[in-house]
Amino acid sequence: MDAVIKCDNLSKWYGKILGISEITLDLKKGIYGLLGPNGAGKSTFLKILSGQLKQSLGNVTIFNERVFNNNKLFEKIGYCAEYDSFYSYTTGYEFIEFIAKLHGIGGEKLGKECLNALELTGMTGRMNDKINTYSLGMRQRLKLSASLVNNGDLLILDEPLRGIDPLWRLKIINLIKETGKNDKTILVSSHILPEIEAMTEEIILIHQGKVFANGNIDEIRSLLDSHPHQISIKSNEYRQIAKDFINKDFILKIEFIDNDRKVTFETKNRNLFFSMLTDYIVENKVEIEELTSPDSNLQAVFDYVVGRKS
Repeated sequence: MDAVIKCDNLSKWYGKILGISEITLDLKKGIYGLLGPNGAGKSTFLKILSGQLKQSLGNVTIFNERVFNNNKLFEKIGYCAEYDSFYSYTTGYEFIEFIAKLHGIGGEKLGKECLNALELTGMTGRMNDKINTYSLGMRQRLKLSASLVNNGDLLILDEPLRGIDPLWRLKIINLIKETGKNDKTILVSSHILPEIEAMTEEIILIHQGKVFANGNIDEIRSLLDSHPHQISIKSNEYRQIAKDFINKDFILKIEFIDNDRKVTFETKNRNLFFSMLTDYIVENKVEIEELTSPDSNLQAVFDYVVGRKS
């Protein structure tokens, strides 16, 4: 299968300020999460893909076509910007209709596609109200409707869940997942790890304008094996547990939180630690109130990869 998005040594700078640097990616059909902290270069990258910016160096194609100044290409692309910029005294429906017309939708199809896009994000009930009466979450949902109205083969979504209430956050995550099943390609950015994990298993980690890791979530998680883990145990016997494990060669560090009856171990072999801890609890009939491993998730991978390569 040919790559939908193909980037080769893609770079962008603003004067002396680096936006993105040497990004090389081949993305085929599917959902991809672009994960990185604020200022990592996510929006710059997505603005290049959506034709708003021209790269300073390198090449980018979408559906094997050049991107910048290629208006015809964007009939196939839906885009949700991070920040809104509406004609606020128009209604929600008027805005979606305007976007649909820009995509070349007309005739009997126009009204049908506008209503469908608004219905997908729960905006039909307020579609005849002025946009300046909308909450932040409603404006965000309206932007998402605009990205869906042309039923494009590629969706580029920049922080689409920003400001949305928890109920609609879940609905939109499911909407993105269902849309991705319809032979689409979706690139969605976020700086919040659980949002990305809820949508896709294919992730791209970006920091300081560079791609640090790219692949299946399980492949990224394998990076956990190469850095220390923290495991916290809450128990009335927390100091005895620490005493019995302190000389194990896979224990790197031990810290206590006495007012919470908690000990935190740092280990270079998480699996061995949990195996021995299980046996220890059974053999010694130790009562454990709480057992947590705060870095046993993708955030740990991200922090570690960024720290190692920065």
